[in-house]
Amino acid sequence: MLPTFRLDSRVKLVAACDPMAAARDQFVKDFAAPVYDTAEALCADAEVDMVYIASPHQFHAEHVALAAAAGKHVLLEKPMALTVEECSAMVEQMHLANRALVVGHSHSFDAPVLRARTIIDSGEVGAVRMIHAMNYTDFLYRARRPEELQTEQGGGVIHSQAAHQVDVVRLLAGGLARSVRAYTGQWDELRRTEGAYSALIEFESGAFASLTYSGYGHYDSDEQMDWIGELGVARNPNDYGLARQRLSTAMSADDERKLKAARNYGGNAFQPTAPAVAHQHFGPVTVSCERADLRLAADSVWIYSDGERRFEALPPPEVPRREVIDEVCSVFRGGAAARHSGEWARATAEASLAILASSRERREIALSHQVAWQR
Repeated sequence: MLPTFRLDSRVKLVAACDPMAAARDQFVKDFAAPVYDTAEALCADAEVDMVYIASPHQFHAEHVALAAAAGKHVLLEKPMALTVEECSAMVEQMHLANRALVVGHSHSFDAPVLRARTIIDSGEVGAVRMIHAMNYTDFLYRARRPEELQTEQGGGVIHSQAAHQVDVVRLLAGGLARSVRAYTGQWDELRRTEGAYSALIEFESGAFASLTYSGYGHYDSDEQMDWIGELGVARNPNDYGLARQRLSTAMSADDERKLKAARNYGGNAFQPTAPAVAHQHFGPVTVSCERADLRLAADSVWIYSDGERRFEALPPPEVPRREVIDEVCSVFRGGAAARHSGEWARATAEASLAILASSRERREIALSHQVAWQR
């Protein structure tokens, strides 16, 4: 989110917290603003109206509780939390504090996804019948801290990546998922967490969505997105295998942790994200409706109807992830109800966790915390 915060005039960064001294030093250099080494100290800062929580997954529940107790609005990174029970507690805490909670950035904020939803809502293409979403990446071979390879600590692709894909298909199908049947893959003895999954989600409307994700990717599905990467940045196909090459230099878990820290904000190998040339995405998505199919691209939505094929172009974003700040402002300043609310994110977390449960128990998992998408 840092490129968004830098470029969107509606946001002012007034303080930051990080346990890493290098990150704090970099923030002071970049923004000449106070820094703290604990979340408690940040939440106590009277200049802070909203706290953006981007801590590791296992700390989300604790940090939302701190922000709620301090009377702060919250923009929370996905996944919302590691259990549905934690999600419910967070929703309750924010309600009792009378403060707003928006959960993002998930890729359901992406402009092509929102444009496809607008086309569906117009009635032009009829009701959604089926959705196919897939993504192949090298996620599991990017440098990780040890807990990022431990499922119970929020590691693996279910917690980190399924939240994106589930959120996208829930938004496109209207939100009310009924059940999940899924399989997961743990195929690397040295990285013993889920690296892949395939899931089938049934919706109350009768629509269904198939989701496939692999973080073991030798193949990279950005090839199907005209080599536009997840962040909307042009990619070089010749960078094939780069993540595995970097990881091969780490001889231990501590080496890998240091390798990641070096590339994080404030690290000696940190590089700002390149300017976006198109919108962000989470791999190829196709929506089959009664009267047309919709294909989401990084710069457009293609519409395939009975008699024609056409596309609706989307101009490149001036500010990446601006849609997140649009919602934040409408909620925190305009008093609108959040679309990506705690209740919405809890429903996505429930469906994501059901992928793990379904694979483990070899059965369909019924869902009970689902909410509809708010137009």
